Amino acid sequence: MAKADSTATVVWKGDLVHGSGEVSVKSGALPGFPVTWASRTLRSQGKSSPEELIAAAHASCFSMALSNTLAEAGYPPEQLTVNATVGFDVVQGAPTITASALEVVGKVPGMERAAFGEAAEAAKGGCPVSRALEGNVKITLAARLDEA
Repeated sequence: MAKADSTATVVWKGDLVHGSGEVSVKSGALPGFPVTWASRTLRSQGKSSPEELIAAAHASCFSMALSNTLAEAGYPPEQLTVNATVGFDVVQGAPTITASALEVVGKVPGMERAAFGEAAEAAKGGCPVSRALEGNVKITLAARLDEA
């Protein structure tokens, strides 16, 4: 696998509480979107936050890692629905990202529930975003196989 760099840019105007920023990504995959302090702690009102962006990164990274883990085990998934909830709190007087809770529901034909859970745990440890957060942020995982 080749080394890759990804770039995002924010133009911020104003102070922390009353100001706002506009995020853009170099790939152009996302249109520019606003971020504010209020979207972190009070109300989003259609604006994002760094924690929401980390949640998006963690959910997408984990889904890729799990998809690969399942396919390598001979069970390519039909669908994986992954939710990541990133917690933000004040710790020792400083604003801190405290947790990332992953939840996954998988449609994986022919796979047993226990094997799915094991694959999800392995993917959690192998996901590059999990590895970046590890040791700093509590990462939890709830995995469920959709057997319908």
